[in-house]
Amino acid sequence: MRAHYLQHVPFEDLGNIAPWLESAGYQITATKFYESTKIPNLEQFDLLIIMGGPMSVNDEDRFPWLRTEKQFIRQAIECGKAVLGICLGAQLIVSALGETVYPNRRKEIGWFPVEGLPRKSKATFCFPQSIEVFHWHGETFDLPDGAVLLAKSEACQNQAFQLGQAVIGLQFHLETTPESAKAMVKNCREELLPSKFVQPETMILDQAPDKYQAINDLLAKILLFLSKKST
Repeated sequence: MRAHYLQHVPFEDLGNIAPWLESAGYQITATKFYESTKIPNLEQFDLLIIMGGPMSVNDEDRFPWLRTEKQFIRQAIECGKAVLGICLGAQLIVSALGETVYPNRRKEIGWFPVEGLPRKSKATFCFPQSIEVFHWHGETFDLPDGAVLLAKSEACQNQAFQLGQAVIGLQFHLETTPESAKAMVKNCREELLPSKFVQPETMILDQAPDKYQAINDLLAKILLFLSKKST
């Protein structure tokens, strides 16, 4: 099995995804757009993972490679590849399929619960009824045609979705580790302006190990689900 990931900034890497892929026996390759825009042929991977980043999917003038990336994502989906999008990655899936990404009414930064919605069928991933996850986002989106909403939160309606059998988008970060949380804070500290759904730095970082373990365990279930759908 082969996994390819798309990374947009150095401080938003695979996090806890990396050890899971390694333990599952995946060969891992990457396109790091801040270094190179070279992307693989579709036949060179089975699972595509699209990471987060501080830019918007609408910033094509500043980051021209976004156009190339969206086209690549669309082609991967159309070819039936298993695809996981995280935060910006989920928004890129949506944009690649022609839907709109726009500012949410509130930023959501820190640890807040998402509510899993009732399972539509056995073909859709089942989220927990409630789980506290790590957020860092200020935009939201309209769901693509045919997408099933999997989870929502008080601050943001469209938190997780599934499209077809093998595409899942997450607005939040289940891959987060203590180290990656510190990196996010270090590089995006200016966004921590107090509000109802933006926690202070100390609250974000002062979390027990079991909080990270819970989200990493949920991520592992999603990755296993997608791995079974890989072509």
